[in-house]
Amino acid sequence: MRRSLKRFLPDHDVIRNNRWFAPFANTLLHPRLWHLNRRSAAGAVAAGLFCGLIPGPFQMLGAAICAVIFRVNLPLAMLCTLYTNPFTIVPLYMAAYEIGHAVLGGAATFSAPPAMNGDLLGWIPALTHWVISLGKPLALGLVLLASLLAALGYLIMRIGWRYWLIHAIRQRATGERKDP
Repeated sequence: MRRSLKRFLPDHDVIRNNRWFAPFANTLLHPRLWHLNRRSAAGAVAAGLFCGLIPGPFQMLGAAICAVIFRVNLPLAMLCTLYTNPFTIVPLYMAAYEIGHAVLGGAATFSAPPAMNGDLLGWIPALTHWVISLGKPLALGLVLLASLLAALGYLIMRIGWRYWLIHAIRQRATGERKDP
């Protein structure tokens, strides 16, 4: 499994030779950030899936910070944030809102943002009110959904890695090993 994943991940020499990352070299070149085993891969998947729901363009930064803090594979953590994109972010945020709304209770439902209708000064307060009305359910739902995705990703990665390992050991024992 390690060989399969390493094809998609950059080598840490890229960081070592990049002048922009030179001030962070001691932190970013820690061996555990680049080592790929079942623990670091599962932790990286969990960190990436959790940070993938961070609003705005800070998902990869959050994944990198989590990878440094928890000492899991940095490139894989950043790669795993890519499940959120312009096509998936709206359904994910709507699901997060519904989860938060179900936990908090209440009679309100998800409403569409207000239309601008050419009146910018009248639209800004309406948009602010709309965002505030989504605030608590959306914030709680994002944390809960991100935690659920991270836990599922961690478990699936650990189980998948174990299955791959058992399969490789059985192939090796029977002499049927085929290198990709």
